[in-house]
Amino acid sequence: QVQLVESGGGLVQPGGSLRLSCAASGIIFSINAMGWYRQAPGKQRELVAAITSGGKTNYADSVKGRFTISRDNAKNTVYLQMNSLKPEDTAVYYCNADAQRYSVSPRRDYWGQGTQVFVSS
Repeated sequence: QVQLVESGGGLVQPGGSLRLSCAASGIIFSINAMGWYRQAPGKQRELVAAITSGGKTNYADSVKGRFTISRDNAKNTVYLQMNSLKPEDTAVYYCNADAQRYSVSPRRDYWGQGTQVFVSS
């Protein structure tokens, strides 16, 4: 298995900032794209941001200009810097990795357990 462990969630006031981290561990041959998704109560899980192993990024329109995704390939870690947070950013944030355990393994998605972000005054 590939384990993804998120950290950095919490309670923040509107306009504030948080930085989420997600570290992948286990038997890993390669990690292709990594990303962050979120799920608010009563809503479907949605893509927030993603980044390829080469550094190409993709963002949801709702977070463009406020959130920045980055990764450290040597550490198998992805980050999400969240600035100018709004109450509508409140959700459980999940880390995702498109990874292979061995060179002959198929690529598959792995998920973290989620970290809660709560934006409120």
